[in-house]
Amino acid sequence: MTTPVLEAKGLTKRYGRVVAIDGSDLELLPGEILAVIGDNGAGKSSLIKALSGALVPDAGEILLDGRPIQFRNPMEARSAGIETVYQTLAVAPGLDIADNLFLGREQRRPGPLGSIFRMLDRRGMRAEAKRHMSDLGVGTLQNIGQAVESLSGGQRQAVAVARSAAFGSKVVILDEPTAALGVKEGNRVLQLIRDVRDRGLPVILISHNMPHVFEVADRIHIQRLGRRVAVIDPKAYSMSQAVAIMTGAAEPPEEMAGAAAPPAGTTDAAEPPEE
Repeated sequence: MTTPVLEAKGLTKRYGRVVAIDGSDLELLPGEILAVIGDNGAGKSSLIKALSGALVPDAGEILLDGRPIQFRNPMEARSAGIETVYQTLAVAPGLDIADNLFLGREQRRPGPLGSIFRMLDRRGMRAEAKRHMSDLGVGTLQNIGQAVESLSGGQRQAVAVARSAAFGSKVVILDEPTAALGVKEGNRVLQLIRDVRDRGLPVILISHNMPHVFEVADRIHIQRLGRRVAVIDPKAYSMSQAVAIMTGAAEPPEEMAGAAAPPAGTTDAAEPPEE
């Protein structure tokens, strides 16, 4: 059996009497795009925050390459090779593309100029940023030194994805990467996601856009009322079937029936509205 790159077992998070994650599981296999879908309040954001170190679960465990690991903050998750692109992008509009790619990881010039005078190696960072963007097939940028605020929505998303692919050595997590994009730019970001996967990095994709999910996902994790109710193959299920399972209008596959019925009274009102 293939060992998951990233695995969650029985993750639980409570805010008083409100249960945000209710014993949820997740397995991300090597070289796959795993889509996570669910209605508003299903616990998707809380689950992803737990995997990326932004939230500390009350119970359960997280395994990376089969070994238990605990993240107390996002920096620890990044140090372990897990990069996350949130829906808000977290880019600095006033900085250029290279500065955004190396935000928080700035490289200093070699020798005394860097060690003593702490001067940044801007030429080296721009050259490496250009290489990362080129590796992902982003050839529409005129100047790697242009400010991110001058880019289109799709290009800004490309910068955020390129940053995650450049420094993520284990997993890339993308939260609604096409939510605010048009058709053309959305398709370009979907190709970026495939390119990241083809470079050997498994991807977790959180999305409400079902056509996009079914276009790129290798497997689909369905979250409902704080827990996973099913994992389906997009080639074996239709979008309407997936939505029916997600909303509770249809029963999950028989092999997951035991996980399909959350306890009465479980709710997820503490989930952020953007989920």
